[in-house]
Parts: sequence; structure tokens; C-alpha cells
Amino acid sequence: MRYVIIRDDDTNALTPVSCLERLYRPFLERGMPVNLATIPEVALDTTLPNGKPEGFLAYRNGTKNRTVPIAANTKLVGYLRENDRFQIVQHGLRHDYLEFDGVDHASVSDWLEEGTSLLLEAGFSRPETFVAPYDKLSRAALRETVRRFQVVSSGWYELRRVPLSWWPPYAWKKVRATPHWRIGRTLLLSHPGCLLSSFRPYEKILETIRTQIDQQQLTVLVTHWWEYFREQKPDEAFINLLHETADYLASRRDITVISFSDLVNGEVPLN
Repeated sequence: MRYVIIRDDDTNALTPVSCLERLYRPFLERGMPVNLATIPEVALDTTLPNGKPEGFLAYRNGTKNRTVPIAANTKLVGYLRENDRFQIVQHGLRHDYLEFDGVDHASVSDWLEEGTSLLLEAGFSRPETFVAPYDKLSRAALRETVRRFQVVSSGWYELRRVPLSWWPPYAWKKVRATPHWRIGRTLLLSHPGCLLSSFRPYEKILETIRTQIDQQQLTVLVTHWWEYFREQKPDEAFINLLHETADYLASRRDITVISFSDLVNGEVPLN
């Protein structure tokens, strides 16, 4: 059996319910969980190096606040709680640019605690999985995150960012050429990049996904809801491609779509 985790990044207080409903109803109707990496208190002034606002701020619509907590969008919170196939994953704190890169222990500890508290205040369950903004974790951030969460999902783990005491299991992971490894109770997952991306050639995406799934037991498929609605306009071709992915996953009897929580609960036997 092969396992797939759908990880959608950047759900926040500005995310319209209609976007998530349009994208993921075909998954939910098939009983497939969708893991939403959710920003606890989104920063509205986050910009990319080129000075452009981050894509997940497209629905800011004149909001003036510096930050907005997820609980402020009661319609979104209610929708997510009613549809329990959506699994809430903690995605940083405010999603400032490279938020958890180069940060010290004290700041990381405070930010992680604050982010968790904000998700709990919104009525969500305590998150068991953490996703760093931009998949970037300093050595201090990685250590503090592993202390608090049972799963960390990231793109890759650089040796210079790995605590020295973790080097032996890290080396063993490299020898085995496995994308996933464990430190204590915490499972550290790697993903093969954002395969479901509007910045990739559409005609090659599904074949790339098929190839990736066939190469390993567990694949984390990463995407971003806002890429399907750039400048608040639906990209019909890209949305159709996402739904074709749902069709494909459902057609394979040897594939099960799971949540990060399934890993935490020991319901998935990983080699």
C-alpha cells in the first residue's frame, strides 16, 4: 500500500470559504482528508523579496490591521469545524517572510506557544503537526518544534540546520535514501517540492505526481489554495487539474489518502 498526504498551505483569516469548498469538495466527498497548514495570526504586510505582497493576501480587500487571528473569520472557522475531513496543521505564527529561519530558542518557544493558543482559541484541536513558513527552520527552531509536535513536515533538512546530536540518525537517513526519519517521538517528513503548483507546466504535473507516488511508500503532496485564485480569479485549468488528481488517487486501489493525524495515531505502518 502507498500513502498520500494532501498538504495545502496558507489558510488564514482572509481565506474565503468558497475557495476551499471549490477546491476540495471532490476530495471530501471521497472521504479523503485534506491537511490545511493554517496561519494562526496572519501578517498582512508580508512581502516577497521582489516587494510584492504574498499570494495568500490576495483577499485582503482593504483590511488595515497589521495582523488578523484565524478566529476573526467566524464563517471560515465554522466551515472548517463542520467539515472534519479538513485537518488543521499549525503553519508558523504570522507567516512573516522566513519567519522561523535564523530565530533563537526563546523567540521560537514563544511563537510556537502563541500560535497553538490562537488555534485553540478558534476552537480547533491542539495541532500535532507543524509546517514552517517557506519550509525554513533554523537549528533552534527545529529543536523547539520537535519538542512540541509529533510530526514536522518540510521540504528537506540541511545538515547545517540539524542539531549536532541528531547527526547519527540524519546520516542513517541519508544512507538509506529515505525521505522520512524520526527523532524521539517526532516524525520528520520530507516532500518532493510543490508538485501541484501554478508555476509548473500543467501538462506535466499529473505524470510527475504519479512517478513520485510510485517511488516511495509515503508522499506528501503540497499545494497552495491561493495559486488557484490568483488576483481573485479562478484558474479553471489548474482547478480541473487538482480535481483530476483526486480522480486519480481514488482510482488506485493501492493508494490511501491519509492525514498527518493518522501517522500520529499509528494507523499507518511505515517501513
